[in-house]
Amino acid sequence: MALPVETFFLTPNHQGTLQSQVQQMIAHGILSGRFGTGEKLPSTRKLAHHLGISRITVTLAYTELVASDYLTARGRSGYYVSTNAPVPPIYQPQNMPGDAVDWTRAIGQRFSGGQVLSKPLDWARFRYPFIYGQTDPKLFDHANWRQCAIQALGQRDFSALTSDYYDQDDPQLIEFIQRNTLPRRGIAANSDQILITLGAQNALWLAAQVLLTQRRTAAFEDPCYPALREVLTQSRCHLAPVRVDRDGLPSDAIPPDTDVIFTTPSHQCPTTATMPMARRQQLLDRARELDALIVEDDYEFEMSFLEPPSPALKSMDVDGRVIYVGSFSKSLFPGLRLGYLVGSEPFVREARALRTSVLRHPPGHIQRTAAYFLSMGHYDAQIRKMGAALHTRRQEMQSAINAHGLEIAGQGAFGGSSYWMRAPETVDTRALASRLKADGVLIEPGHAFFTKPEDTRRYYRLGYSSIPTERIRAGIGLIAEHIGS
Repeated sequence: MALPVETFFLTPNHQGTLQSQVQQMIAHGILSGRFGTGEKLPSTRKLAHHLGISRITVTLAYTELVASDYLTARGRSGYYVSTNAPVPPIYQPQNMPGDAVDWTRAIGQRFSGGQVLSKPLDWARFRYPFIYGQTDPKLFDHANWRQCAIQALGQRDFSALTSDYYDQDDPQLIEFIQRNTLPRRGIAANSDQILITLGAQNALWLAAQVLLTQRRTAAFEDPCYPALREVLTQSRCHLAPVRVDRDGLPSDAIPPDTDVIFTTPSHQCPTTATMPMARRQQLLDRARELDALIVEDDYEFEMSFLEPPSPALKSMDVDGRVIYVGSFSKSLFPGLRLGYLVGSEPFVREARALRTSVLRHPPGHIQRTAAYFLSMGHYDAQIRKMGAALHTRRQEMQSAINAHGLEIAGQGAFGGSSYWMRAPETVDTRALASRLKADGVLIEPGHAFFTKPEDTRRYYRLGYSSIPTERIRAGIGLIAEHIGS
């Protein structure tokens, strides 16, 4: 007798094809011990009718399970759980023992408790998500990314998929960055001066670990990317926050004992200010005067749809003292976690050794997929599409903000994907964000960006990369209504 067809059901929110879901459903039944060796599966016709899917889908799923030795086919008799199918482990849950460790003493270093940005994992269900750095599915070229991922899984790229690069990276990705990405920023580098990282944040961490000690001082922008401040705090170096102005980081405010300067000249985080060329030269001169190094986080340079982007600070560097951080996570999708470091060979050599000791290298399949996506022109096409969409949304944002009388504290002259806002003195944007959330509006309070958040409760950030143009005006209206109430 076959297993009851009622045992099988589809999950509405399953990610993947119907065929893969049928395969997973049966494999899970075998691995969990619900389906035993030799038991007969429902016929393909009966299971397809029960699930409301095509018979060929079930047949293909059964065929794949036979190939994987989960099932066996017996002539005209049907499909059965194979005698060679994986045997479910025998596991007897035990009572959890008491925790006798005094963790307040056992923990040698603490990494929690800092100011961090948090975004709801279910942000997409909110009608007005003015949050930064998330992907709009309508703007991502999923079809071509999928094709590149399939190509990277092919026999030709078997070594890229399966090999341990040890301390190296995918040569195709390195070559594209060297010959295409960096020249657009005015940067020349050889392959030994480029290191692939797990996003820009990982690149910043590697730079901080290599360059800073407890005796050295790091100057950084205030406000700044909160994760950078946490990275610097964990390095135990001396911290020197420097308040930014409308043009970004003022070089004359950098303390004289500074060893490393962290800056975001293209789009200051979070004010979105773009550093003028004259100030960039002043910053380089100040670094030379102090014999300091500069770590340049060049995020969002691709989103310069109002004016052509300024050359990177690294392109103006004649001393080799600028370390450049780039990322594909912002322009493709944040879950990609793929970035890169560019610097002098002695620095990259140490960063490479540190990366190797922690994680070896980013996954080869992801690197090769990205290399195909970039080299085939899909990346440039997506950037053009995103730029056009963000330009339209920015115009709608500007119009709605003006119409409702909200105050802009900072906006990038070249583009970007967010506005830096300032509420009236009586408004605490943390409380404002909580009230707005109940009405389906998400904003980012600004306190986490500042070294002293208690003095900056008025600020907040509005991103427009994730909200459709047609919802912007109504969402801004709700923000204005709550601020005025």
